Amino acid sequence: MVLARQQRGGTGRCACRTAVSRGPGLALGLWLGTGLDALAGDPRRAHPVAMFGRAASVAESRLWADSRLRGAAFAVACVAPVTGLGWALDRLSRRSAGVHAAVTAVAAWAVLGGTSLCGEALELARSLRAGDLAAARRRLPALCGRDCDQLDATELARAVVESVAENTCDAVVAPLLWGAVCGLPGLLGYRAVNTLDAMVGHRTPRYARFGWACARTDDVVNYLPARLTGVVAAVLAPAVGGNPGRALRILYSHGGAHPSPNSGRCEAAFAGALGVRLGGVNFYQGRAEPYGPLGDGPPPAARDIDRTVRLSRLTSAAVSLLAAGVAYRVHGRRRL
Repeated sequence: MVLARQQRGGTGRCACRTAVSRGPGLALGLWLGTGLDALAGDPRRAHPVAMFGRAASVAESRLWADSRLRGAAFAVACVAPVTGLGWALDRLSRRSAGVHAAVTAVAAWAVLGGTSLCGEALELARSLRAGDLAAARRRLPALCGRDCDQLDATELARAVVESVAENTCDAVVAPLLWGAVCGLPGLLGYRAVNTLDAMVGHRTPRYARFGWACARTDDVVNYLPARLTGVVAAVLAPAVGGNPGRALRILYSHGGAHPSPNSGRCEAAFAGALGVRLGGVNFYQGRAEPYGPLGDGPPPAARDIDRTVRLSRLTSAAVSLLAAGVAYRVHGRRRL
């Protein structure tokens, strides 16, 4: 009898130690990581994403060939270790909800880029208001890769608004959602995929075939986040003087007028919320890429960049709360 009670007691204590819900730690970590990004911005030294980019560049130099198969091998070789690292960190931090929250918060801070995105946009807007087009052109490559030497003030403002709209998804919404659903592997794995797309996912002679797998994977992982970004931005339109109904109409009627299956959804929603018209002809390394129009208002000006940043920040804050709720719901019954 005594031995039986001791065994039952020991089993009960073991169960209590391991039966810790995974959801609260993950939810809190995602929310804290968003707050860290808002307060501190990107890490100033040894940025993990920059370190990954340098490693991926080395891998590209060794694996490159004008082949989709080699490009797919490159994608797997780069993404798999990062996703595996996320899995390992997830496993190692599972025994304590507090440790799990702390590790998730640091990982989220490392992969999110909303504060840096908005900061660059506001600095460029200041240059435009000062009439310093040369300074504005110098800043634009930090936001997008289009040719900027001949862009006037209107085209520079359009480029900024479009970039902030698109990257609100890439830099904030998508990583938070993948983190909420898949935990640390999703958080880190998404950032690896998106970084590779920015590096090699271009329609250029060098990357048209080699970068195909990276570009298509990025399209897939951003499909739902881009549409969520559009809907949330449209709902928040009154915060920037817009109308939600109009923004949703522009989202659904104009969102497909873009070469990307995802970017147009974000840009159309922002255009509708801001009451401006985006789209046109962009040049990348001398190659013209026409699309649009997105929206039915006037072209954006420098003052609209401030409104765009406000809408981006509000969208990011709303999605951070949503992601925390999803993480709690999805992982609340899973035990660490």
